[in-house]
Amino acid sequence: MDSVLFPGKLDSLSPIRERVNKASADAGLDADAAYKLALAIDEIATNIILHGYEEHGKSGDVAVYIDRPPGELVVTLEDTAVPYDPKTRKLPTETDLSKPLEDREIGGLGVYLAIQGVDRFDYEYVNGKNRNIFGMKLGGKAK
Repeated sequence: MDSVLFPGKLDSLSPIRERVNKASADAGLDADAAYKLALAIDEIATNIILHGYEEHGKSGDVAVYIDRPPGELVVTLEDTAVPYDPKTRKLPTETDLSKPLEDREIGGLGVYLAIQGVDRFDYEYVNGKNRNIFGMKLGGKAK
């Protein structure tokens, strides 16, 4: 498993994205799957930095782990920000998504897109660390 530690700052989003894009290319993900994975990572990393660290006056790092178990590319974001499981947020329904923008609740769309765009999303809180785990199947089309 390959890992790199980035400061929990907005300036880290671009190098995190580059790391994920390289891993996607090395794994042979098709362009659509690579885009969806990068979008998901970018959304959750942004939330970690803004809502997990900055809003709470905390500082810390975001570790990016890349793993290639058989048939899958797995990217894990690990941080010591305020614990938060993105799956506990009420995700928008089809009805919510069909409403005009001015009638929709604020928030949640980015997390929805992140979770829906990857083949597998898991969250765990272990030893004081949040782990957001993204999996993309190799050798197939993006969902």
